[in-house]
Amino acid sequence: MKVLDVGCGIGGPLREIARFSSASVTGLNNNDYQISRGQELNFSVGLSETCNYVKGDFMNMPIPDCTFDAAYALDATCHAPDAVGVYSEIFRVLKPGKLFAMDEWCLTDKYDPDNARHLSIKGELELGNGLPDIRTTRQCIQALKDAGFEVILAKDMAEESPLPWYQPLNPSQLSLTHFQFTRIGRFLGQTLLKSLEFLHLAPEGSLRICRFLATSVDSLVKGGKEGIFTPLFFVLARKPLQKQEEQI
Repeated sequence: MKVLDVGCGIGGPLREIARFSSASVTGLNNNDYQISRGQELNFSVGLSETCNYVKGDFMNMPIPDCTFDAAYALDATCHAPDAVGVYSEIFRVLKPGKLFAMDEWCLTDKYDPDNARHLSIKGELELGNGLPDIRTTRQCIQALKDAGFEVILAKDMAEESPLPWYQPLNPSQLSLTHFQFTRIGRFLGQTLLKSLEFLHLAPEGSLRICRFLATSVDSLVKGGKEGIFTPLFFVLARKPLQKQEEQI
């Protein structure tokens, strides 16, 4: 079974899925370093024979039509400039009748484009997380349909969780596991970086990047608390079977 991981990063899920299912998994990535690192990790766990990578843009995949038996994307296609475009490419490389599953970052139905606070949070989310334009759950579903998919299941998995998904980013008490997200953790981390920069032991701009990432985390928490953003919108879709030719 040949499976495509769209926007695979260094391939953490790719390796777990290959090991768990014995499928042959191909990761699509446009970053040379991440591909190189992924190949090293594949080799280190003995998965070089079943896991591989293709360098390419998921808006224009260097892959023939109808190649894969399944495909998935984990927090990847939300970065696409055009949802219909990326879903159409996934549709193209899937065999007829096969499934595509994705976990997408989306705005929920609670998002109000006329609400100034909502607009501000949306802008911070996009800036801090490299998102061109966060789509709503409804827009994602429609884009999949426009690309030709049959949508089997669409569900915000955050609604199933007994705890808020953003809780690790906003711990209410001191925690060794999530210490870096606490106020004191941030203060100590930024103070350390400032000292290291001053001593030229850290690259110039490290503190600025740290503060930028902290703002990004804050935007995720704000979006979660307002209920206008979810990083756990799950969709399962199918590429329809090709119409059989009419018998003569």
